[in-house]
Amino acid sequence: MDFEDTPQEAEFRKKARAWLDANAELRDPDEAGGDLMGEREDEGAIAAAKAWQAKKFDEGWAVLTWPKEFGGQGSGRVESVVWGQEEAKFKTPANIYGIGHGMLGPTLMAHGTDVTKAKYVKEMARGQVVWCQLFSEPAAGSDLAGLRTSAVKDGDDWVVNGQKIWSTGAHYSDFGMIVTRTDPNVPKHSGLTYFVVDMHAPGVEIRPIKQINGGSGFNEVFFTDVRIPDSDRVGAVGDGWRVAITTLMNERVSIGAGGGTGRFKDLLQLARETQRNGRPAIEDGAVRQKLAEFYVKSKGLAYTGYRTLTALSQGATPGPEGSIGKAVGAPLSQEMAAFALELQGSAGAIHDDSLAVQEGMWQDAYLGSPGIRIAGGTDEILKNIIAERVLGMPPEIRVDKVEAFRDVPTGPPSK
Repeated sequence: MDFEDTPQEAEFRKKARAWLDANAELRDPDEAGGDLMGEREDEGAIAAAKAWQAKKFDEGWAVLTWPKEFGGQGSGRVESVVWGQEEAKFKTPANIYGIGHGMLGPTLMAHGTDVTKAKYVKEMARGQVVWCQLFSEPAAGSDLAGLRTSAVKDGDDWVVNGQKIWSTGAHYSDFGMIVTRTDPNVPKHSGLTYFVVDMHAPGVEIRPIKQINGGSGFNEVFFTDVRIPDSDRVGAVGDGWRVAITTLMNERVSIGAGGGTGRFKDLLQLARETQRNGRPAIEDGAVRQKLAEFYVKSKGLAYTGYRTLTALSQGATPGPEGSIGKAVGAPLSQEMAAFALELQGSAGAIHDDSLAVQEGMWQDAYLGSPGIRIAGGTDEILKNIIAERVLGMPPEIRVDKVEAFRDVPTGPPSK
């Protein structure tokens, strides 16, 4: 892959920068910060994010790679990356569309009917409705195919009962994508069906989960006799696993892309500004060695991400190799945050953005990083995927893949 802009890409970058210059405030290059919705989101932050997304959409800068009939610009992946690089240089509202635009929109475009796509995708692009993902359950996280939330056909509707958990942003979402069990009499991967669900429908109850960092970004969601019209089914009945895999492949690319690489410069700045044994920490040999390790891993992740970008630019669907980015990137983010707190010494215990170094970004990262290692697949699941689907190693022996789901034991063996 050629990392230099082509003349066309350079022209696109120039236009993007001109639009951003006219519509947003330039960020200080040394300013810490990320562009994802934080754990302390409020109505004002959500309203600002919606206003920014609408402005981008109305002026042709939203979901660039989506087809024009769905509100995009039909651009290539490279243009989308160029836009992201330029937008990151500006102070813009937090991004609440990672799930909708990065995962669910592509799933609907791949598996939805023409009616479903016309009903939801363009509205999703403009961002005035927000989407969440309803996959994990208390007893079906890593083993997603073991989910128990049921959907039973009743006329032209499906009646859904069950519980989902760790649903990011469900408390401010308008719609969700849910995987349900529609047939317990077949093996677990074969009895699943995928739907769009209205998060404001009768019978949907959302309970935010209080987290260690003080935020409530994750939620439990309960479904009691929730009715979903069959027209909101995505894919065929019983084909939910295949549809869900499309979502998960896009999720792992989204989470893995960058995974800690963008914060290396902030860690480097921290090492220059903090003291260790009476000298700037960056002058300490042990600190420099650790920074070098983080730099090498970050660059390795970045270039692996470029390989994925190259495949995407050629029209390929994200594959299991996307798991590599998350399997390495999520632990790297946690390691970098832990090292940053160590550099801060006793000040690392201050969890107050107005007092902490670099506006408390490392405290937030340290407390939030364990969740990133779980979201989109735990470390162990990702390593299994890489071993089996990338390296071609023999899979684990799993008898529950061939038994009818209702016959799979759920507790300790009887004596």
